[in-house]
Amino acid sequence: MKAIENWNAFVPGETFLLEGQVKGPLSGLTLSVKDLFDVAGHPTGAGNPDWLASHAVPDRHAPLVQTLLDAGACIVGKTITEEFAYSLVGENMHYGTPVNPHNPDCIPGGSSSGAAVSAAAGLCDFAVGTDTAGSVRLPASFCGLWGFRPSHGALSSQGVVPLAPSFDVPGWMSKSVDHLLQVGSVVLPPDQKLAAPDRLKLALPEDLWLRVQPGFRSALQASIDRIVPSFQGLSHASLAQDHLQAWQDAFRCVQGHEAWASHGAWIRSHQPRLGPGIKERFEWASTIQDEEANRARASMLKHAEVVHAYLDDAVICMPTVANLAPLKGHASSDEDRTNAMSLLCIASMAGLPQVTMPLAVLDGKALGLSLMGGRHSDRQLLAMAQRIRNMLI
Repeated sequence: MKAIENWNAFVPGETFLLEGQVKGPLSGLTLSVKDLFDVAGHPTGAGNPDWLASHAVPDRHAPLVQTLLDAGACIVGKTITEEFAYSLVGENMHYGTPVNPHNPDCIPGGSSSGAAVSAAAGLCDFAVGTDTAGSVRLPASFCGLWGFRPSHGALSSQGVVPLAPSFDVPGWMSKSVDHLLQVGSVVLPPDQKLAAPDRLKLALPEDLWLRVQPGFRSALQASIDRIVPSFQGLSHASLAQDHLQAWQDAFRCVQGHEAWASHGAWIRSHQPRLGPGIKERFEWASTIQDEEANRARASMLKHAEVVHAYLDDAVICMPTVANLAPLKGHASSDEDRTNAMSLLCIASMAGLPQVTMPLAVLDGKALGLSLMGGRHSDRQLLAMAQRIRNMLI
């Protein structure tokens, strides 16, 4: 294995050992923490040196960090994030690009880029990140990891630098689905009353599968065929009825409006150095008027209700991302970005749990398959992922 510094996963100067309780359900496990979470005695930089310099070092842990330490896990450092988590690429102008262990010539994906790399490189047992519009799910897929985005509101976001609070959730990634489940058993609340898994259909919405790159279906088909008997039948019914673009547009508008509400005043007062893409995204967000955002939010809530109804008797099965990891220095096409966001925005706008599973490799690149369940079915969804792993080994 390369030296820790060669992976460029950690914020410079922020590798350390913070030990958890001696005995606990996570004793013996190590984790990294995305540089949006407060860790007492360590600066929270949010991926931007100007933010780091203008904010005091926290004197207490974010509640989620405290819970993990109390459960016995040990923190090994804080990982690089794209600035304010407002990108899915994984590059940071100030701190560089973490190296994707699965495909070193490709981007790791973001914004939880350092988190994904630290887990995939074996530098920790699991990594804690955040997911607003795919920032755990996408890098987990690109780096060949198991990754989990919980239901919105299931975990505390206190002590975490926000981006768009209506969508922000902490999440985690690991090379081991067992570790994914162990963490969930500690931090997640009990599921709400749910249908038994064998009473749920496995849904492969045709309109979602039409958004992905050629070869995805054939690469994943063998795994899907093995999964189907565990469910009450199979469905290919469309989810969005050809309205995925409208769903994405409404989501991006609300996300941008909230991102500017979260950081606009600070950006105007401090004039920070922002990297390419981040700078332009915030400039666009600053132009979104309240009336436009309110209309988009009303539309988005209607779209979310469609998803909730679809999941009454089903679990959605879909590729996590619509494209494979691009090479470094080769930006994704507009079509790839649009298709990726069309898939990723669904769980975000509807506040749903989603688990991504590293079940295939295509053209030498990692390809994740996801399960998305109803709101507050988090523990059930993680258990499904573990059963699928056991079926496929």
